[in-house]
Amino acid sequence: MNSIFAVAVGGAIGAAGRHLFNQQMARLFGLNFPWGTFGVNILGSLVMGLIIGFFALKYDPSPVMRSFITTGILGGFTTFSAFSLDAANMIQRGDLGLAALYMAGSVAGAIGALFIGLWIVRALFPA
Repeated sequence: MNSIFAVAVGGAIGAAGRHLFNQQMARLFGLNFPWGTFGVNILGSLVMGLIIGFFALKYDPSPVMRSFITTGILGGFTTFSAFSLDAANMIQRGDLGLAALYMAGSVAGAIGALFIGLWIVRALFPA
């Protein structure tokens, strides 16, 4: 039960962070493109790479702490379900090129950011 509570609390923290990030991106860049979701997915993947790399090389947290951070906070912060909805909305309104750019950029950027996070941790903490 401890891990479920940890994930729930972490998820609330991550979701609140995502909401604040989305609001800020809308203020800065407007609503014509889902900058908040796009940025959250890439930033969340970068942070996941950093955290997982750190866990693998320098710190072995308890399973509850690992769940709190990865599944809870980062799972609540990243938004691939919202990503899917945004892409579907763009496709439905006929913005196929923009939707393709959004989907490809999100996936490639997020995976690339995760590898950059791992690379940074490995460079800072050589084995």
